[in-house]
Formats: sequence, C-alpha cells, structure tokens
Amino acid sequence: MLATAAREAQMNIQRGGRQILFHGMALVLVGLFWGLVVPATPYPRLALGAHIQFETNGVLFVVLATLLLKLPHRVGRKSVLVMVLSAWLTWCMALSEVANARWGTTGILPIAASQAGATGGAPWQELVVKLTHIAAGLGLIVAWALLIVGFVSSAQAEGSAD
Repeated sequence: MLATAAREAQMNIQRGGRQILFHGMALVLVGLFWGLVVPATPYPRLALGAHIQFETNGVLFVVLATLLLKLPHRVGRKSVLVMVLSAWLTWCMALSEVANARWGTTGILPIAASQAGATGGAPWQELVVKLTHIAAGLGLIVAWALLIVGFVSSAQAEGSAD
C-alpha cells in the first residue's frame, strides 16, 4: 500500500516535470518566432523585452524540469503543482509583454518603456501588464524556493544516512 502511494506520487512528479519541460521548450520556440516580428511592432524595444522573456524563462523551466526529472530530490506533488502553475503564470506575463509591444505601457517596466519611447497605455492595459508580472514573479520565486528546499532536504537525508 505504501509502495503504491510512493509510486503514484513519483508518477505525478514525473508527469509534472514533463509538463514543465514542455512549457519551457514551447516558451523558447514561441520566443524564437516572436523574435522574427520584433522590428514590425510599434514599440520594438518592448517587443525585444518579450522575446528575451520567452527565451530566458523557457530555458529556466527546461533547467527546472531537468533537475526534477534527473536528480534525486524530495520535492513533493504539491510543490510540483506550484511549479506547473508558475509556468502558466509565466505564459501570461510573456504574452502581456507581447501585447505591450503594441500598447506601450510604462508602469511596470519604466526603463524599457522610456527607451522605447512609450507614452503609456490605457489603465486596464497597465493593470494587465502589472498583475501578470507580479503573479509570474512571485510564482517563479516560490517555485525555485520549493525546488531548493526539495534538494536541500534530500541532501540532508542522504547525509544523515551515512
């Protein structure tokens, strides 16, 4: 009974890890395609920011998934669920940056907006960009913290077994 539960939990972690890996690879692919249209947007500097977000976060999730799938750890199912949620939130943030290449909001990314010559978007556009960045940022922080805790507790368990 306990072995079955452990196997079931591992299968869920494996499935979650593969989902995270897929999200990472898809983010990279979408970012590569988006890079082709950067010069054609009203605010190419903001579009370049979206391209960089897709690529950087895609690689980040590929690394996270690879660690989950290939190295021993004590990351639980709920933690993996948070990591998958973080990937979805990152999509929302990256897509808001794509929209921002047309909107030209200035609130959450003032330096890039200034460099782009953006004058600001409608209040609802500013809110969309702001909320997606905050949610994705918090999601990434929590996801990586949970991953580190899972690896540290695994290392401590291995150390105490010696």
